[in-house]
Amino acid sequence: MPLHNPGESSDLTHPISKRAPEPKPLETVSRTEAELRRLIRDARRIVVKIGSSSLTDDSDHAVDPAKIVALADALEARMGRGSDVILVSSGAIAAGIGPLGLHHRPADLATKQAAAAVGQVRLAHEWGRAFERHGRATAQVLLTASDAGRRDRARNAQRTIERLRQLRVVPIVNENDTVATSEMRFGDNDRLAAIVANLVAADALILLSDVEGLYDRHPQDPQAQFISQVRTGHDLKNVQAGDGGRVGTGGMASKVSAARLATRGGIPVLLASADDIDEALGEARVGTAFHPRDNRISAWKFWVLYAADIGGTLRLDAGAVEAVTSGGKSLLAVGITEVLGDFRSGEIVEITGPDGAIIGRGEVNYDSDTLVGMVGMHTADMPEGMQRPVVHADYLSNYASRV
Repeated sequence: MPLHNPGESSDLTHPISKRAPEPKPLETVSRTEAELRRLIRDARRIVVKIGSSSLTDDSDHAVDPAKIVALADALEARMGRGSDVILVSSGAIAAGIGPLGLHHRPADLATKQAAAAVGQVRLAHEWGRAFERHGRATAQVLLTASDAGRRDRARNAQRTIERLRQLRVVPIVNENDTVATSEMRFGDNDRLAAIVANLVAADALILLSDVEGLYDRHPQDPQAQFISQVRTGHDLKNVQAGDGGRVGTGGMASKVSAARLATRGGIPVLLASADDIDEALGEARVGTAFHPRDNRISAWKFWVLYAADIGGTLRLDAGAVEAVTSGGKSLLAVGITEVLGDFRSGEIVEITGPDGAIIGRGEVNYDSDTLVGMVGMHTADMPEGMQRPVVHADYLSNYASRV
């Protein structure tokens, strides 16, 4: 994939403009692990995600200034070699645990939000101090799933991050835990990092935590085998990934899921330990490297599948499912059996099969009230002006080849 010149502006419309062209399918490329790691090493625009445990003290969960200084030094060194860095920093809730007198990560939403409100201030302050030593300013970019789910908000976030980059400011992204609800969350900052990487057209995503990479089972198991690279899902067939730690939400399972999500958009990923940040940001010879998919989907289709807000649902018959998943056809009214939800023309809708299984998403050309009266109708029988596909193939993204 093309690298970005730090002096150039990226295409600010690519993740959310339905007019973004879909790239032609690429032939399978045989890339070695060494070539993949060089690709990560030479990436000009990178997103680096750092987990909570790598930012806080083990005893009281307070933000550890020494850890943040060491991390900032490594990030600054990478920027000094010509790369743009967008930082996704966990740790807000963890950083608020100690000051609030709590002894463990809170379980209820209100206390989580209170801890985030306290911890985010402390976290941002320490990052600012660490980068100020290098004469570099930092900026806090707080996002919710709703921000990424709407085109206008996603576009605004993208433009803000791009302008910060042009001003040599380090964007520090985190989920806005103080206002996010349990129903409208990214789930963890690993997934957030994958979505941000796609949003900013990153050349690589680096996920740093307290583990040195991916093992086929818990690293403490003497039989555990280290996995240095992941080409496809077949490499993960026998891998047993665990959940989050004491102060975080994203365990190995979420990191693998986020890595595969990013590679679906054509972005190579390195999963490594924050203790190895110098090497991870240097020659990239540590951790587990994930190969990007050659048959990557366009940025717009990535957004539709993994970030967009959903206005409603269309249920299809078996023939229509085959047409849109295997045949690459537009969705016509004749194949629709049910319309659920209240949506307007231009919104993103979920598309399911006869059994309710989700098969994809797309941008609908009719509002729900109009579409209800079109269910099962052949295009030739439609009134004049209503003979367009319900969802055009160009604006329909299916999960048949998802990560």
